[in-house]
Formats: sequence, structure tokens, C-alpha cells
Amino acid sequence: MSTIAGSPRSPFRRSLRFGGLLLAASLVMVACGDDEAVPATTAVPATDASGSTVPAPLAGTVRLGFFPNVTHAPALVGVAEGTFAAALGDGVSLQTSTFNAGTEAVEALLAESLDITFIGPNPAINAHARSGGEAIRIISGSTSGGAYLVVKPELTSVEQLAGTTLATPSLGNTQDVALRAWLKENGLETTPDGGGDVSILPQSNSTTLESFLAGDIDGAWVPEPWATRLVEEGGGTVLVDERDLWPATGGEYVTTHVIVRTDFLTAHPDLVKAVLVGLADALALIEADPAKAQADVIAQITDITGSEPSAEVIAASFDHLTFTLDPIAPSLQKSADDAVAVGLLEPVELAGIYDLSLLNEILAERGEPEVEGL
Repeated sequence: MSTIAGSPRSPFRRSLRFGGLLLAASLVMVACGDDEAVPATTAVPATDASGSTVPAPLAGTVRLGFFPNVTHAPALVGVAEGTFAAALGDGVSLQTSTFNAGTEAVEALLAESLDITFIGPNPAINAHARSGGEAIRIISGSTSGGAYLVVKPELTSVEQLAGTTLATPSLGNTQDVALRAWLKENGLETTPDGGGDVSILPQSNSTTLESFLAGDIDGAWVPEPWATRLVEEGGGTVLVDERDLWPATGGEYVTTHVIVRTDFLTAHPDLVKAVLVGLADALALIEADPAKAQADVIAQITDITGSEPSAEVIAASFDHLTFTLDPIAPSLQKSADDAVAVGLLEPVELAGIYDLSLLNEILAERGEPEVEGL
């Protein structure tokens, strides 16, 4: 067993892939030649100083979703620092919405009131399954790691969890599936309605902290910063560091990735690519100045929720997370298999859920290696 802070593994590795990404540069427009030399009905493409054609400015609206969580730090930093807005340009209206759970974001996406959102893997799988593989595509990674099972100090083994009550953020979400699958692998059964050998109580992360402090639950499988808060404020200890459950991917697994409505991707690939440029630029900013990025995250979470997280908790959380454009596709397949195994998902074919073509265009333009889907 280990604790998050001060364990032999702390500080945890923090690796941002594709470091050195440069912020999008503003294009310089050069005037055309003499008006009299060109017929009024002929459009002359704008060119830059080298004579290359300058793309027309983007236009339209992008509705972007994310959560006020540290696991969505690339989105929070991108909004705070204006990287999405800069990549989209003045002709595009960027409208942002925040959600507390992946199920809410999926409903908005399927209702076509949202275009692109940062989200966890299992809600994306559910959206894919519900729509027969048609509604959404995963277009980028964002965050890996940062999920733990934190329990009362006296609970030191999985066998001792029989008869306990553990919390997760919501039924069928990424941490909920991970907990149920881990318990099943260790011989403990659960049911969606809270029955079985271990009672699982889906509730908001803030409620989980309150319940743990009050002694109403015995632990929780939660993402950062809540895991660190359960340890530092609630006196809990880490029974499971989820990275230890992913040996096939070197301890990496998708916590947050980016999905888009398929219809929006088909109709507006230019806008989708610009959002991904803004994401890449946000990752570059996080790498270049983690302290500034953490301050952005604190400010954004405070503005959205009205509650200010401590700088110490956010700094510790950053040390437990990897921010990356790689969607870590192999971990998605296991998440789906786990959801099926615990009875929360019918078998689903994930072929076609990824469309990484725009992301790989950006990586190629920046001299970075491509990433792969399933």
C-alpha cells in the first residue's frame, strides 16, 4: 500500500508528449496588386511574403465542452490562455459549456447541442454503442493517469473490502467500471444497484469527500484532485494506484480524451483541426510553465464552481497526471471489455471509433510522430 503524497513513488513522473509544440503564429496578409489589372469578377487568393497562398479565415461556431476538473487541465489552460480562440481566429465564435459527468456531456452531444468535448473513455464508449458506432469519433488524447482507490487506513487488503461501501463518481463512468472490474478480478461481486459483496455508491466527487470525512463510506475510486484530497484532508491511504493495473501500456491509460460529433467533423474539419491546434498549444504551455498552468486551473475551477482548490492539491495532482495528445487506444479496448464483464455494457465493436487523421496532420506539420487508434 502507498499514499499519494510522500510514497516511494512520489513525486510521480509527469511526462507531456509532443513537447516543444509552438503556439499558432498569426498569418500575415499581403495586399493584392493594382485593382485595375484584375477584373471585378475575379477573386485573387491572398498570399504571404513568400508568395504562398494564405488560407481564408475560418468562420462559424464551435461549441466546446469540458469539466472543471484537474484531469481536464489542457482544456482549462486552453480556455484561460486563449489558445483555442487564437487557433480558431476572430471569425469563429467559441462557446464553452462545463459538465459534472460524462453522461451529461454525451446527452448534449447526442442532442446536437455540443460539437466537441473533453470526456472520459467509458462515456465515449457508451455514446459509440448507443448510436451504432455513428455519432462520435475520438480525435485526440488529453490526459492519462491520476485515478486511485483511497480507503480508510485500517483497510490494507482487497479481502477486507467485503461488506464495505465504496464510492465512484457515477454509475458506468471510467472509475466506476475500473473499481467493479478490479473487485471482480479479486473475487468480489457488485451490482449496479449497490448490492453484492461490496456496495458501490455513485455520487459526486465533492459529496464523496464529505461522506469520507463523516465516516459514511469506507473509500472511493476517484480521479485527481479528489484522490489527493481524500488522503490529505480525510486521512485515507491508497490501496490501488490504477497505473499498476496497466502493465501492457507501461502504466498509461486514458483518463480524458477528446470526442467530436461525427456530423460536425464531416461538415467542419477545418474548425475541428483548429481546436486540436489549440489543444496542442495548451499542452506546450503546460510543459513550458507548469506553475502558470496550475494557476490557470485553479482560477478556472474557482470561477466555474465557486470553490477554490488549494495550490498544494493542484500541484500534487499535476505530478500524478500525464498530459498527452496520444489517446492510448489499447487502454480503451480494455475499458470496454471491463464494462462488459461487470454487466454495464453489451459487447460493442470499437472499430471506427477513432479518427486521428487531423491530429496526425498537426503532428506531421510539427515534426512529431503520429499516434494510432485501434
